[in-house]
Amino acid sequence: MSQSAVTPVSPAELEARLRLHRLPELGPARFKKLLEAFGSASKAISAPASAWRALGLPLACSEARRSAEIRDGASHALAWLERPAQHLLMWDQPDYPALLAEISDAPPLLFVAGNPGILEKPQLAMVGSRRASRPGMDTAVAFSRCLASAGFVITSGLALGIDAAAHQAALDVGGQTVGVLGTGLEKFYPQRNRRLADAMIASGSAVLSEFPLDAGPTASNFPRRNRIISGLSLGVLVVEASVASGSLITARLAVEQGREVYAIPGSIHHPGAKGCHQLIRDGAVLVETVEHIFEALRGWQQLPLSPGTPASDVLHPLLTLLHAAPHTSEALADASGWALPKVLAALTELEMEGRAVCENGRWFARVS
Repeated sequence: MSQSAVTPVSPAELEARLRLHRLPELGPARFKKLLEAFGSASKAISAPASAWRALGLPLACSEARRSAEIRDGASHALAWLERPAQHLLMWDQPDYPALLAEISDAPPLLFVAGNPGILEKPQLAMVGSRRASRPGMDTAVAFSRCLASAGFVITSGLALGIDAAAHQAALDVGGQTVGVLGTGLEKFYPQRNRRLADAMIASGSAVLSEFPLDAGPTASNFPRRNRIISGLSLGVLVVEASVASGSLITARLAVEQGREVYAIPGSIHHPGAKGCHQLIRDGAVLVETVEHIFEALRGWQQLPLSPGTPASDVLHPLLTLLHAAPHTSEALADASGWALPKVLAALTELEMEGRAVCENGRWFARVS
């Protein structure tokens, strides 16, 4: 996705995209297919049914696009976007999370409540059992606090158990956290975590969803949202999970997306450890301390130094670019020739050292 060739979305095009987004049986691939075939959502909405059929799209999609229900849903979303701290990110616009844009089925639209700028910062996903043991919850809290204190945004699914513990622990140390819902933002589920979500939004973190605002909790939506949790993140840490856990779906998706998977081992007698043990057998990084995660990430950011030269005496190549002008992380990857995960890992270290700062999705060099 080249940011240099981006065209701002007009109000009419925005309304058309919101209508397309609500159509039955229209997932990310078909959404993008329509935009590529017709050039815009506006043209797709007004195209004849025969043109839709020629693309192999279901009849239900074509018939529903002009219905009152679809129009009303789009109008409601436009009204929602006028309220403070409520945003829509689109896959072909520069404020869309760059790492998520790399996955093959990136959601074309993301509804975000809170601060969308943090989606550009380096994120680590933490997932695990909804019915976690007390030691599992304590482990999630300890790791989340350390990772959030180190400058990582903690990303999870706002479910009960490990997810909620990870989100809350990040907030407790003044860190930032992202919750990815399997429902629309106006049909929050589970309700028991509603106050946690509100606290996240109020403190400068974010809650987001790819689903229309009024989408309820259907079983198929939760595995589908897991690709966003992993897609936003440099890696996924599985804290405690059974073999049948949805956390293993997130881990599998992370591997497919080229992300790192970390797993915390447990007792061979505890069913909640069996999923983590399976992941470790399959090649996940066995993690006992937060340093194991830092070590794995450090492999992405080794810089060429001449023998005997202290790292502090070398101007970081990313800082050289940032001293010239602020950049998004994606623009830094383009300019430096580095892979985006390597850029994000390096930016985390620069931020921890007080040499760079992220504001509204763009990175700035800090002048000492």
